[in-house]
Amino acid sequence: MPHIPQGTTDTVALELFEPALDAALRPSPDYDVSRWLYVPNTYSEYRYILGTRGQKSLICVGINPSTAAPDALDPTLQSAQRIALSNGYDSFLMFNVYAQRATNPDDMELTYNAQLHQENLKAFDYALSLDRGGAPAIWAAWGTIIEKRPYLPQCVQDMIQVGSARNAVWYSAGKRSKKGHPHHPLYLRRDSALEPFDAQSYITQLLSDQDAI
Repeated sequence: MPHIPQGTTDTVALELFEPALDAALRPSPDYDVSRWLYVPNTYSEYRYILGTRGQKSLICVGINPSTAAPDALDPTLQSAQRIALSNGYDSFLMFNVYAQRATNPDDMELTYNAQLHQENLKAFDYALSLDRGGAPAIWAAWGTIIEKRPYLPQCVQDMIQVGSARNAVWYSAGKRSKKGHPHHPLYLRRDSALEPFDAQSYITQLLSDQDAI
């Protein structure tokens, strides 16, 4: 079943990232916590992180989460996992520019929730901190959906700043759009190669184009 938001996120009780992470690290009757990282660890109107545990993880960044959960990946996450493994990673972490669940991005809230965004950035920094090699790998995979809401490019800019503090390296896979948007994971070949992606130049141009409108 698709997820249709039950109102805006400021109308729900927001679980902050740190206590949500603490809960996610404890044993769960619903899934194997030694295999999965799922924050929050119960289904809600938002999701910070979903992925598998490993020694070399690829962080995949989409726009917003849908219905996926441990052992119940949706087609986007199935594709993300396949491509991560084919590129030499032993695990993947699905992250999103905006944490609100909505199967149809058109259903995302029109005005962003600043508190939700800040908690999402904390989750992003945590995901980056799991890298032991000193240069976390981030796969930009949001496609043209970034055009759905005007607040999304600034959210990406904030993520780039968090990533820079962790010496993160950005990649994309597949052909980029005419405006330079990185390809969405769906419909990519399972052996699609990751390529270097200048996220800062891309988002600077996108924000400039937005200001010019």
